[in-house]
Amino acid sequence: MGEDRRLAAVVALAQGMAAAHSPRESWRAAALGACRALAGSFAALSVWERELGRLRVLVNVGDRASGEEEFPEGEAYPVHQFPEITEFLHERWAGGGEPNAWVETAGGPAAGRPGYCHQRVAALRRRGRGSCVVAPIVLHGRAWGELYVARSSGTPVFDRADADFATVLASVVAAGIAQTERLEEARRLAFTDALTGLANRRAVDVRLDEAIERHRAQDVVVSLVVCDLNGLKRVNDTQGHAVGDRLLERFGSVLSLCGAMLPGALAARLGGDEFCLLAVGPPADDVVKVAGELCLRADELELGDGVACGVASTEDPIGPVRDARRLFRLADAAQYRAKAVRAARPVVAGREGPDDPVVRLADQPPPEPGAERRRFRGRR
Repeated sequence: MGEDRRLAAVVALAQGMAAAHSPRESWRAAALGACRALAGSFAALSVWERELGRLRVLVNVGDRASGEEEFPEGEAYPVHQFPEITEFLHERWAGGGEPNAWVETAGGPAAGRPGYCHQRVAALRRRGRGSCVVAPIVLHGRAWGELYVARSSGTPVFDRADADFATVLASVVAAGIAQTERLEEARRLAFTDALTGLANRRAVDVRLDEAIERHRAQDVVVSLVVCDLNGLKRVNDTQGHAVGDRLLERFGSVLSLCGAMLPGALAARLGGDEFCLLAVGPPADDVVKVAGELCLRADELELGDGVACGVASTEDPIGPVRDARRLFRLADAAQYRAKAVRAARPVVAGREGPDDPVVRLADQPPPEPGAERRRFRGRR
């Protein structure tokens, strides 16, 4: 391959990873880009999981053999089967050596020999591949994993020049993975409450909008539990904000535990002493049951005075829910009523007959400027 074509291949690989919107897309772009750049028939990207002592395959692309999935759930190999991971990859890097790629063929090692690996050679033969090039991936100065590209039997085997080029590609992949990790961390921080580790209001808004679209298109049940933690101000005023933060953290843990009872539920802190659970799919009665369990567990906390809890679900007689704002207003109104009557159990919108007070309160017109009335949360 000429220098211009190789440069174009490197640029294409970098651009493919930069355009990815998730780690999976980034892994796939890395493997596909390397496979094309090296004229391979198959490529895989694997990560070294030190704590588990294994090399885990993240993605397989190209001509996959029987049993090779694109994004395998459980394809992993003990590190002792690949001694170059701990010996060649780690010791040579730590000693200042370059993380150079090497070639293996169905007949044994070839260019850049790090040591014979009979498992890999046997896998080449078993899967009808004639040669492979293995390129270590170094991230933040440590062995991260490896890039593997293979060619089918009967095609030209990789040579030293291919191994050198694979080394370059691996460094580009490492840079792309580092960028993906930074973006993922930024996304995580943007959608996570720093104190409790739960989702934040922004995450709820995004997920709830998506859920309401599914409800309108497919009649999927969407339920929202809104909670107001009682007694936080008293704790802050009498014991200090550090203790108040501990109350918020402990209730967040209780909310997370209860949310786990509803498959796929999102547990979130909306801000201050307000929390919520968003459930998409489970029946309304299941959500109400979990909300009841949440009330019981909140009462058992050593700090605070329990929780006021309101529930609104599209499965209950609350009228049409065309947008996220209305479901929020209904759950908020139910929580407000629970607080007003000091209810020990959740108040559920739409379950008190045709003239349900919660639905009536939620659907009242906005207050006039300066009027004293509870302001419901919603899009601003």
